Amino acid sequence: MFSYVPLERRISCDHPLRKMRSLVDVALRRLEPMLGRMYAERGRPSIAPERLLRAQLLMVLYSIRSERQLMEQIDFNLLYRWFVGLGMDEAVWETSVFSKNRERLIAAEASQQLLAAVVEQAQEQGLLSEEHFTVDGTLIQAWASRRSFKEKAAPPDRGTGARGRKLLRDTHASTTDPEARLYRKSSSAAVVPSYLGHLITENRNGLIVSAMATQAGNAAEREAALAMLPELKRKGRITLGADKSYQDETFVCALRRDEVTPHVAEYAPNRNWPNWLTEEERNHPGMELSQRKRKLVEKPFGWMKQDRPMRQVKLRGLKRVDCLFRICAAAHNLLRLSKLIPTPAAA
Repeated sequence: MFSYVPLERRISCDHPLRKMRSLVDVALRRLEPMLGRMYAERGRPSIAPERLLRAQLLMVLYSIRSERQLMEQIDFNLLYRWFVGLGMDEAVWETSVFSKNRERLIAAEASQQLLAAVVEQAQEQGLLSEEHFTVDGTLIQAWASRRSFKEKAAPPDRGTGARGRKLLRDTHASTTDPEARLYRKSSSAAVVPSYLGHLITENRNGLIVSAMATQAGNAAEREAALAMLPELKRKGRITLGADKSYQDETFVCALRRDEVTPHVAEYAPNRNWPNWLTEEERNHPGMELSQRKRKLVEKPFGWMKQDRPMRQVKLRGLKRVDCLFRICAAAHNLLRLSKLIPTPAAA
């Protein structure tokens, strides 16, 4: 009927979650001012935002498919209770209550600040490169069907295409997820309702330093890259590696204005696509190295989409998808840091 063994002692000392939990504890302590403002001043106390973030990290780390399944797992799994901060006898939250409280995290941009707090710890450990970075984007399939796209009742008079040309996104929208767009990442892929996820990684250990999700579009990757650059902590001029989809005159010129050396892959000379790098940039000694290191950005994408929620996201709306994408980025960094930071020797 009674147990004299505390929950802390039931978790083995060498369990991988122990190191990750200590990193999460430090990150959440740095977010205390922001998280404190999320508590209601009156009424019944709701789910603590710290526990909400811990629970969402668990969903990503253990590939839990839904919030209903997460509640079931936390109810009987002592490891999950310990990580979230629930006692052995505390009641687990209702699924609908958890979903509603998640909206508070989205409104406060808590996932963005959590990722920044984790990146800050990596920087303190000397694990980040401050000069060399890589950017890339990936397709995130939306929770909608192509058949859900219907013609808009009142399409705009002027489209968003070149010279005001109306595009499909101007005239049609999904009745399931209006913010999703029909898009394909390559000419050989199928057109599906989707969003785009974007990452900037540093070239030393492949850690994510900035992440965001956007609506799908041909120029979305370049626009997102420019939007994420101000988030980088740098001391001077940096390099930015990218694939051929970033080989655009406007984008390359914008990088130069921001004191960023573009290490963007170029099209073959026999192709009809123009290249916009100067001879000096093309022959830069770090160009070849940046292109080799560029493959590091594919590892987080593969990790997020292999058996985790980013292959086809089950949330609807750009803000929800963006929040989950940043949570996935923070979880990936926590997993990498738990391996990169050496374990202190026992006394």
